[in-house]
Amino acid sequence: MIWRCRWRSYSSSCRSTAVWSFGDNSSGALGLTDAALVDSYEATKLTSLPVPYISSVSAGHYHSLAVAHDGRLWAWGRNNEAQLGRGGGSSSHSTRDTWSKPERVVGLDHVNVRAAFASGVVSAAVADDGSLWVWGRSKRGQLGLGNGIIEAITPSRVVALSGHEIVKVSFGWGHSLALTKDGKVFGWGYSKDRRLGELDQALDAPTMKPPNADGNLWKSSLLEIAEKLVAQKLEEEKNMPIIWEPCIIEELSNVEVSDIACGLDHTLILCGNGTLLSCGDNTYGQLGREKGGSGLLPVDIDYQPITLSAGLGHSLAICQMPSSEDGEGTGLVSWGWNQSFQLGHHGPGKIPAMVEGLEGETLVSASAGRVHSIALNSKGQVWAWGSGRNGRLGLGSSTDEMEPALVESLDGLEVLQAVSGFDHNLLLIAE
Repeated sequence: MIWRCRWRSYSSSCRSTAVWSFGDNSSGALGLTDAALVDSYEATKLTSLPVPYISSVSAGHYHSLAVAHDGRLWAWGRNNEAQLGRGGGSSSHSTRDTWSKPERVVGLDHVNVRAAFASGVVSAAVADDGSLWVWGRSKRGQLGLGNGIIEAITPSRVVALSGHEIVKVSFGWGHSLALTKDGKVFGWGYSKDRRLGELDQALDAPTMKPPNADGNLWKSSLLEIAEKLVAQKLEEEKNMPIIWEPCIIEELSNVEVSDIACGLDHTLILCGNGTLLSCGDNTYGQLGREKGGSGLLPVDIDYQPITLSAGLGHSLAICQMPSSEDGEGTGLVSWGWNQSFQLGHHGPGKIPAMVEGLEGETLVSASAGRVHSIALNSKGQVWAWGSGRNGRLGLGSSTDEMEPALVESLDGLEVLQAVSGFDHNLLLIAE
């Protein structure tokens, strides 16, 4: 994460930066205001963002956020659930043109935003004092604002976390995690399948049958598969176990945590001692282990994780590993759903394995989308693989890539940050 210059400088002075995007633009998440543009198959600069100094970006499922160096927050994309922080929500009739144009989030004038996090229906901002602010609409308690509160049209402070300095937030389909500066983890929202550990004291639920698990998976499009998966989950949620306010995850109360990541319905937690834990649904092997049910247990990984990312049904971890040339190197390990080659390697997806084709690269970040993945190396280069539909790989076509491919259209540009939403991607590029 690249923070605002006044809080943590990544250079001797604030550098001019620009936001670029590529992929699916059906909800305006790319911030490209050309009404004729549906998708972008190569990275394109946002000319509609009226600030030249952006410190970080966040890509939700269908919307985007950008933090400016002066602590202001900008948003664009889907606003059906008021996740842009400009009004709207359940009674909104916003137009697509409004979604596409970046505008400031309303209600944060008195808050200096340090970092922002976007998900499907909820957005969040962390202020420079460590306070957490949320907005959007979620019947699953994902806002964390109290019993029965499912909507916040403009940013509201999460009072239950007062006194804790938040450094990172991660959102799943209905569950949420927050990591504090001193390594504590709080969870709230939809708690089925123990995706929040033992907060609801629930028994393991039966594993859900994947859509078309009868061997005819190839006959359905990815969109049909996703729609069936969502329909199944909505049916299951009629009697939802919900934690309405953030609670500390007791299994981790005596453990210092260094990173967190929420997939659609699974959770990854990296402990300071290097142990990687997972919990939640394991339909596609996204927990990275073959035994142990849905509870919070170690992932079967042979490498030392550094940072995490979780997509719809797959997981990524940048890991340290021995290198015969320079002592220590990094590699990317993946596991889970591999329908569109989003794991970047062959073979079963239930057990973590090395992503092929990134040998010798020093990776600084990796980001998992719905059915694609991207990674950024220390040279400022971006690699992409998985489903190429809607241009989400930025390679100029809709062809799937089985292994990481260099996004050559960015040649000569210094990419500082690369993040993926469900089907779109955002880049922060130095100018």
